[in-house]
Amino acid sequence: MTLAILCSGQGLQGPKSFALTADARRAAALFAHAAGLLGGDPRTLVQSKDSATLHGNRTGQILCVLQAVAAAAALGEAGPDRRIVAGYSVGEVAAWSVAGLIEPAAVLDLVAGRAEAMDAASHAHDGLLFVRGLSRAAVESLCARHGAAIAIVNPGDAYVLGGDRLDALAEAATQAGALHVTRIAVAVASHTARLGSASTAFRRQLERLGVASRPPPGIRLLSGIDGTAVLDVRAGLDKLAAQVSHTVQWEACLDSAVEAGATLFLELGPGRALAEMAAAAHRDIPARSLDDFETLEGVRAWLARQMA
Repeated sequence: MTLAILCSGQGLQGPKSFALTADARRAAALFAHAAGLLGGDPRTLVQSKDSATLHGNRTGQILCVLQAVAAAAALGEAGPDRRIVAGYSVGEVAAWSVAGLIEPAAVLDLVAGRAEAMDAASHAHDGLLFVRGLSRAAVESLCARHGAAIAIVNPGDAYVLGGDRLDALAEAATQAGALHVTRIAVAVASHTARLGSASTAFRRQLERLGVASRPPPGIRLLSGIDGTAVLDVRAGLDKLAAQVSHTVQWEACLDSAVEAGATLFLELGPGRALAEMAAAAHRDIPARSLDDFETLEGVRAWLARQMA
């Protein structure tokens, strides 16, 4: 049995973040480290701050990566030994830690620097738009007309688009027959060429980072920009940096996980968007998110039942 662990991206962080991990002893040091980056305890911050604060790029990235690494620490060795790890957008940074290549505290520092580089490279009105129900050709045509680009390719003709004229793009997508169009609570045009300088700056940060030479036995880490396994760590770091300004092929990541033998999907959150995508794309494979459970014991029990 092989567990595919999915590390979530930005957009759904909020008061329910850390509901399962807030009191987990194994995650306490990570919450303390994140507090130094955020200027306050993240468990309090998600309860007390407004949506604009929680969805600020730097704060949002730190919170989302913290969610994943805290969950991984709290769950420990629960579940199968064979694991595939993939991350959606900023979740890919968390995935490098969950896969055992970067220490969790170091990855929190890393993602803070990543966010700062992205903010420095961003332009006014940059953001992301979700569009579902149009063909790839139709989406590319809309992007060409509105100065946008495909940021993420999801299963089922679903795309995240990045640019700075999103209201006009949203209207055009609706008129073209899109089934669902909505703004995403992210204020940068992630995974588009607009952030080329941020990729360069992030690669310099990665060069200074202590990274393991290979994943632990039984662990397969997937690269977001092509869905392939990270077999050469240096090449993988090149791709991780490039991901900031290149399209994320999330559909390919899910397909690669299944091809590599995934028999379970578990999303670490926040939210359950990745679990829902996995369930829709691969209906015969159980897919759950931490947000589906009331306690960590419930997560462990579900994993145990799947392994039985």
